[in-house]
Parts: sequence; structure tokens; C-alpha cells
Amino acid sequence: MQSSDLAFYTTQELISELMHRQTFCGIVVHSAEDHKQDNWAAERTFKVHFNHNLDVGRATRLLDTVAEYMDLNLSES
Repeated sequence: MQSSDLAFYTTQELISELMHRQTFCGIVVHSAEDHKQDNWAAERTFKVHFNHNLDVGRATRLLDTVAEYMDLNLSES
């Protein structure tokens, strides 16, 4: 897949590509609905995807670690 071709793939196609890769060990979080504005006016629902390289416990711990890092390092003052 060429980077210039990315615009021609849907979000689900890109996620599926990652989930099928043996070398991918991570989590994909994306909005359940398309979001085409700069500001979020309401609460959003997100979907989480991970492949067989992580089980539910490891995926949960990874998300907890990311959330903790964001709280400590990216919080608005």
C-alpha cells in the first residue's frame, strides 16, 4: 500500500489491514461515527480493535497505561 493511496481506503479497510498483520501489536481506537468538524459538540462513542497478538487483559492494561500517561503529561492547566 502506497501512502498516496491511503485516501482511497475506508477506515474499516485500513483497520482490517492492520489487524491481519502478524507484526502489529497494538490497539486502534476510532470514532464510531464519521466526524468531519473541528469541534466535538456532543459525547462520542468509540470502537476499539486489537488482534490476536494481544488478549483482553493486555489490551486493557495498554489502554490504562496510555490514559495514565495522558493524565500526567498532557493535561490542560
